[in-house]
Amino acid sequence: MTKRKGFGLIQIYTGGGKGKTTAALGLCLRAAGHDFKIAVLQFMKVW
Repeated sequence: MTKRKGFGLIQIYTGGGKGKTTAALGLCLRAAGHDFKIAVLQFMKVW
């Protein structure tokens, strides 16, 4: 039997107010501590 690869996970934080970046970076630090591969993307609005 072949070993199955793990699956990817995408989390999106939206909404007004504060705390989205902090929550996302905290989760990334936790995942990195468990040797997961991580990527961080941030889309910014330009007026």
